[in-house]
Amino acid sequence: MKRSGLAQTRRRVGLGVSALLACWLVWSLTPGVPVVRAPKGSARVVEAGLTLFEHDWTPGDSLAAGDGLGPVFNERSCVACHFQGGIGGGGDSKHNVKSFEVHPVPGRPEVTGGILHGFAISKDCRESAKGLHDFFAVVPGGLKIVGGCTIETRDFDPVRIHSVNATALFGAGWIDRISGKSILHQSRRKSFGAIGRELVGDLGGPSPGRPRILADGRIGKFGWKAQFATLEEFVASACANELGLGNPLMEQAKPWAHVSYSKVQPDLDKTQFRALVEFVDTLPRPTEVMPSDANERSLSERGKLLFEQVGCTACHAPEIGGVAGIYSDFLLHRVSNPSTAGSGYSGVPGVPLPHGHPLPDEWKTPPLWGVADSAPYFHDGGSPTLEAAILRHHADAAPVTRAYQSLPSVDRQAIIAFLKSLRAPSDAKPAERGPSRVIAMAH
Repeated sequence: MKRSGLAQTRRRVGLGVSALLACWLVWSLTPGVPVVRAPKGSARVVEAGLTLFEHDWTPGDSLAAGDGLGPVFNERSCVACHFQGGIGGGGDSKHNVKSFEVHPVPGRPEVTGGILHGFAISKDCRESAKGLHDFFAVVPGGLKIVGGCTIETRDFDPVRIHSVNATALFGAGWIDRISGKSILHQSRRKSFGAIGRELVGDLGGPSPGRPRILADGRIGKFGWKAQFATLEEFVASACANELGLGNPLMEQAKPWAHVSYSKVQPDLDKTQFRALVEFVDTLPRPTEVMPSDANERSLSERGKLLFEQVGCTACHAPEIGGVAGIYSDFLLHRVSNPSTAGSGYSGVPGVPLPHGHPLPDEWKTPPLWGVADSAPYFHDGGSPTLEAAILRHHADAAPVTRAYQSLPSVDRQAIIAFLKSLRAPSDAKPAERGPSRVIAMAH
């Protein structure tokens, strides 16, 4: 009887474990919980956030609990860089930011990153690319023995500087609610699809890309390198780095190499920061606006079909996580020209980038909703038109670019017409450009 009871218990435990494993497997293969509700906020809090978003900050500002603008910064207000199509839109190339990464070298295996600020409140705080290169010196090349083999290496400059364009924030609250599981699910599905194509001899499709998995295991969704998992973190970084406004999540940016700058209390308190995040969170989402003219509408509708047929939706997915019309997979892709960016990362032998860290030519697929009102295009704002941006897609996207180039002129025009239907939200508040950002200290 005892043996029978023990066997019965073991069977029950085995069945229970099997059921749990089956549930886990089913859950792992599902796309996650879709977004079903629009972001909402208190009208009073959102209005307070709008005031902060439009405010022109100054050193010693009366709205700041700390020292106000600075000591280093790139602009005086949020709206100065987010204005196209209304308050919260993208910025022009004049307002690009210089971001940098310092790659690993012997004795310093970590990656250092930050912003080269264009403005400062005093001469002592000014930053420059030259100063950055002087501080992080070139590793000289020569003959080295690695793993018993003699290798000739070139000089290695660990500093990488990119000019980065300000992205539109419309619909950011919807993006914030897309689960990381949805992004992982789509990534796996695309990877399996690529393997399936290769097994039948189709080697010409676009590469599937990869998710940015942050150090704590979360999936990055915000920033050109997908370096932020949440909207709150993105806003905190923008305040600290672009305006020099310390906040509950992040201290204000300090001159990275020139002087020691005393720690001050956060410029934004918890109430102010919550209001600013809630304002950005509730910015309206972009919409697809078909032309009223029948012929133009027909051209745009055909362009939407062609957009999928040539392979654009392989990366610019129309829907993810229950959010329709977003046109992004939020994955990292190599899209730079191999002749200028190189076919892969080449650093100091034996000192690789940290596992999973984006390569210099990897960028997150930007959402295309609202793209018609967010020129110029690409991470650096270097493409003035939509067609220029399409033709600039290389590396992982090269097969799609070739497919687009092979289309008749009228079909290429149709795709552009479709992209021009992806407009900024009609209910976005018009942006009034503020005064010059130059204060006590220029470049």
